[in-house]
Amino acid sequence: MTTPLISVEDLSVDFRAGGKVTQAVKHVSFEINNAETVALVGESGSGKTVTALSILRLLPYPAASHPCGSIRFKGEDLMALKPDALRHIRGNQISMIFQEPMTSLNPLHTIESQVGEVLKIHRGLSDRAARARVLDLLHRVGIEDPEGRLGSYPHQLSGGQRQRVMIAMALANEPDLLIADEPTTALDVTIQAQILELLLKLKAEFNMAMLLITHDLGIVRKMADRVCVMTQGQIVETGSTQAIFTAPQHPYTRHLLASEPKGSPPPLDAGAPTVLEAKDLRVWFPIRRGFLRRIVGYIKAVDGIDLAVKEGQTLGVVGESGSGKTTLGLALLRLVSSEGPIVYLGNRIDGYDSKRMRPLRRDMQIVFQDPYGSLSPRLSVGEIVVEGLSIQKPRLGQAERRARVARALEEVGLDPAMQDRYPHEFSGGQRQRIAIARALVLEPKFLILDEPTSALDMSVQAQIVDLLRDLQRRHKLTYLFISHDLKVVRALANSIIVLHHGKVVEQGPAETVFSAPKTDYTKALLAAAFELQAARGAVLST
Repeated sequence: MTTPLISVEDLSVDFRAGGKVTQAVKHVSFEINNAETVALVGESGSGKTVTALSILRLLPYPAASHPCGSIRFKGEDLMALKPDALRHIRGNQISMIFQEPMTSLNPLHTIESQVGEVLKIHRGLSDRAARARVLDLLHRVGIEDPEGRLGSYPHQLSGGQRQRVMIAMALANEPDLLIADEPTTALDVTIQAQILELLLKLKAEFNMAMLLITHDLGIVRKMADRVCVMTQGQIVETGSTQAIFTAPQHPYTRHLLASEPKGSPPPLDAGAPTVLEAKDLRVWFPIRRGFLRRIVGYIKAVDGIDLAVKEGQTLGVVGESGSGKTTLGLALLRLVSSEGPIVYLGNRIDGYDSKRMRPLRRDMQIVFQDPYGSLSPRLSVGEIVVEGLSIQKPRLGQAERRARVARALEEVGLDPAMQDRYPHEFSGGQRQRIAIARALVLEPKFLILDEPTSALDMSVQAQIVDLLRDLQRRHKLTYLFISHDLKVVRALANSIIVLHHGKVVEQGPAETVFSAPKTDYTKALLAAAFELQAARGAVLST
């Protein structure tokens, strides 16, 4: 019998906090053979990422512990390795693509420095050789103008671009095992397809095995040889991809296969007042070069955009990573400098400073793309959600504030008893729901949703979509919905604008854009989305 590349046997993981022990992973066992792809699927909080982090011993010890179990890689027990031996394996023989690139990349180092560091440590490459290899890697993962991005810092890249840098780092040393934790979560559909094809190509080229963690069943069907279904810290079903999707045995597996955002947005009232509009909106970032840092050009992140959104309407903003979607949202909220009129409820606000904008922050809220980066690690969940109430509604008593926080958490599907826990104690999907609760607790009129479902598994996506629609109907909320997931956009948006390099290339009613796109760029976006949608549809029809 062939010895597996990695074997996890009877693994359990406990977390200790304040004298209380929580078992996050319970007696998990699975194997990955050479050149095999095994998918670990399940809802947020099921223990997928904790299991993956255990392989490289990246959990926060001693708060985390392994009461039982073993992890053998090429026959060697990773649990028994000393730090020096383990460092030789990390990033060299086993690499990991993390779910949240903004918190995984060092904000003080350039992209060249961070990707090059892996090559210099494990391969001993010179600066020149490392630079050439970094350029090749950035090009292969789809970074535009890779040479121009070498000196960029993580905050200067879009969410999708940061994720691609993480993929480049993980693949730099051609590992034997690649752990991919939601590797396409932050990417638009066209780049998703490119990255998946890239991973498949590299896997075949380097005879690489892969542990794939994802909530997207279309990706699982396309990428995985075998599937392990996980819930509440346990693997409840294991089998070949074909067997799992054609004849699922466990009720939870059948539940996962049936979960997908459905429905359509509330009908638009043509007579509703306009909540927000912008004319010829521009956000240009100067490019400085030389010793005197002279301006030699501009990055036109938002370049002459017109838009208007009415009360109770959802305007979907779609486009590839780096197209200007998030910058547009930040400009509308006066969180970045811009040119061109912005009118909110009949009043021009583009000239407002931070003091004049402060009273409007209660009515104009945003849910950021990266929930971990936007949640303070020093505050409990209750303190995070209540912070806006403390500033905007200081007359509320402590009991009323706590009650409102509890209601907000319940609305997004979280237990109010979790108020006293901290962000690092939650899964990526749970952190995203906390970010949504923080925005909703102030009962805003206008809400910008920047990829609010990108970190969520399929069933929770459906719940959040239903929740957002229900809140919109009850409170006449106005949404600017930024997303690369076109199936979610279709379920929520009345109208759509398509961005490309900072410009609107197409706009109109959602159904018109979906059924009869006019531009080649929009057609390419929809074609990429429908390719993955077809894979999901094949899953759901089995």
